[in-house]
Amino acid sequence: MAALLALSAAMAYGVGDFFGGVASRRQPPTTVVLWSHVVGLVGLLTLAPLVGGDVSTTTLVIGAGAGLLGGVGVALFYWGLAVGTMSVVAPIAALLSAAVPVVVGLATGERPTAAALGGIALALGAVVLVSRDGGTDPAGGRVWKPVALAIAAGLGFGLFFVVVGHAGDGAGLWPLVGARVASISLFTALGAAGVTSSSAPPRSALGPIVACGLLDAGANVCFLLALGHGLMSVVAVLTALYPAGTVLLARVVLGEQLSPVQRAGLGIAGVAAVLIAL
Repeated sequence: MAALLALSAAMAYGVGDFFGGVASRRQPPTTVVLWSHVVGLVGLLTLAPLVGGDVSTTTLVIGAGAGLLGGVGVALFYWGLAVGTMSVVAPIAALLSAAVPVVVGLATGERPTAAALGGIALALGAVVLVSRDGGTDPAGGRVWKPVALAIAAGLGFGLFFVVVGHAGDGAGLWPLVGARVASISLFTALGAAGVTSSSAPPRSALGPIVACGLLDAGANVCFLLALGHGLMSVVAVLTALYPAGTVLLARVVLGEQLSPVQRAGLGIAGVAAVLIAL
């Protein structure tokens, strides 16, 4: 059950991130995050009472902390998808989002197998290979910019997974509700202060934003439920397979191409994820 839920989360994250990246090429990433999270909050408020769980101040505060980390991570990630190659940005963020929970899991007593530890080492090498490209990104800048954004986003995702995983088994979906309220409040405040854009998106961007919001919220639900059935280090790594959906859609819809070195890096990343899952 843990594997099934984690892989379902990976699929939803990957497709949702593609829509988020497409929307971020038309609108500022912070606008996409704000309104997609509003859509996600509506969905979570509908599901949370049905799932049940204890609503407490502690649960909501933990969720809010996770939401701030995740919200910033998503904004950086969509920015990276908008200015860089989706097939490069997504795997880097995914590998780091898995590495953080693995390290925390090991530090708190989880003991993955030797194969999993070998997979972690391969994953680090894959990050280097996937990041190697001397060209320019679609916005005309050097490739280091989307890579840096992907690294920062991956750390934010990993910390989100760790924090929300400590909300407790009896909390239901309420930590995710707290997370969405916090991220919406953050980007609304930044928009009101003129730091970021928070204006309503145009009609042409509504479809991708709604799809992104619903899929991202659904992925969070699957991830949180998976934590109740398996180790955080394993669930997080299986969830980190989400770039498969993003890369596939980017290749089919946007026609993105990868260099031989980057393709090798993606292949090693896949092997690393399998070893960690085993």
